[in-house]
Amino acid sequence: MSRQLTAIVEREGDGYVALCPEVDVASQGDTVAEARDNLAEALTLFFETAGAEEIDRRLRNEVYVTQVEVAVG
Repeated sequence: MSRQLTAIVEREGDGYVALCPEVDVASQGDTVAEARDNLAEALTLFFETAGAEEIDRRLRNEVYVTQVEVAVG
């Protein structure tokens, strides 16, 4: 079984950090692709090792990524 999850990737220093907000799992890498791939590996390990209660407790079924416009200055 597979599941589509969100990956938010941002630059941090010389590398990138990738976060999956649905289960609050993060990873990092030197490139966007590496950070995303490392996150996928971390998520696979999480779902393989976490118990059903842990997954149910952490899993958020609705995550929205959007933008807002605000006045600056």
